[in-house]
This record gives sequence, structure tokens and C-alpha cells, in this order.
Amino acid sequence: MSARIGVITFPGTLDDVDAARAVRYAGGEAVSLWHADENLHEVDAVVVPGGFSYGDYLRAGVIARFAPIMTSVIEAARGGMPVLGICNGFQILCEAGLLPGAMIRNQGLHFICRDQWLRVENTSTTWTTRYEAGAEILIPMKNIDGCYMAEQSTLDALEAEGRVVFRYVGGNPNGSRNDIAGIRSENGRVVGLMPHPEHAIDALTGPSDDGLGMFFSAVDALVKA
Repeated sequence: MSARIGVITFPGTLDDVDAARAVRYAGGEAVSLWHADENLHEVDAVVVPGGFSYGDYLRAGVIARFAPIMTSVIEAARGGMPVLGICNGFQILCEAGLLPGAMIRNQGLHFICRDQWLRVENTSTTWTTRYEAGAEILIPMKNIDGCYMAEQSTLDALEAEGRVVFRYVGGNPNGSRNDIAGIRSENGRVVGLMPHPEHAIDALTGPSDDGLGMFFSAVDALVKA
């Protein structure tokens, strides 16, 4: 059985090709999904990749949240389909209500582009079983609206329920509350993070191949299902 993982392209998406390559590196079948199409083409999981969907007009991710494809993604995610949102994809998942909180302009108001160390805080999600708890991984990041914010009650719930998946180490680059770099849904099937694992799948072209574990984890889960 081959795991079919859809990768969405919106106007302004930059990293769909990289995400599809990461799926193939992990042994999955990458399926292109178009923003204006509601058909998920029988995929088993979805990646909402990074970029600047619809030019980040109004607010990062807010227009993409209303794209026809997202109606199907929201319904499928609520039914248990695994979804990974990367950078702009994380912003879109927050705007869609699949993940709590919101992303705002970086503290200091600068675009940040650098390799960033993350600590893996939760290894029970569909996207993180290949990691060891507490492992530190090196992943590129590039964003200007990457500061994760939420009400204190939401932050308390995320911490108490073990729903922080990745945390910045070696310094918080954008002012995110609780050093949060990525979170999960209550059922652990939906994960969003700001750094880009699809840019860390080959030590020849990235700072590491640490990001590949997320895609291997999903393929493992889907093949076993």
C-alpha cells in the first residue's frame, strides 16, 4: 500500500514542490491539490505548505482559509485525516479553527530566515512518531508572521494536555508564547509548525535531514492503518 499525501497549491504558495519531494523521499505518493478544487482525490493525508497564500492580504492565511479546497480539508480533518501545516500552512490551520491560537508579526517586526533548533516535545502525533522525546532537530525557518499567540487559558490547556509538539531552543526567534514552534490538535492528527521540515530532508541541500522524520512518521501511520 502506498500512502497518498496531498499537497495544496494556493496562489502565492512557495514550498509545494519541496513538500511533495519530502513526501516522495519518505516513500509516499505526492498528490497535487489545487486551491479552487474541492476534490481531495482520495488522499490519505494533506500537507498545507508554506509561502504567502493570496499575498498574505488582510492577514496571513485568512483568505486561504476560505478557499474551496479548505472546506474539504476541514471536514476531512474533523473526521480524523492527518494534516500538516507548515509556516503559512500553520497560519491557515489556525485561521480555519483546526488549531487554536493565532500567528502575528514577529517580535522586532523583521523577516527571519535562519536554521533553527527545535526540541521535539510530543512523539505521539501522526507526524512525530519517528522522533525520540526531547530530541533536538535543526530545521530552516523563514517568516515574518511567526509569533504564536493565544489566551493564557489556551496556553495552559496546550501545556497540560501535551499538545505543544515543537519548542524553540537556543533562543526564541520571534517572540512566540512559551517558545512554541508547533502544536497539535486534540486527537494528534493535525499538526502545525512554523519552521520548514521539507527543507531539511537531505544533508546535501539542507542543514540536516531532521525534517524527514515528520514525513516518515505519516507514511508509517498511513501504511499501518
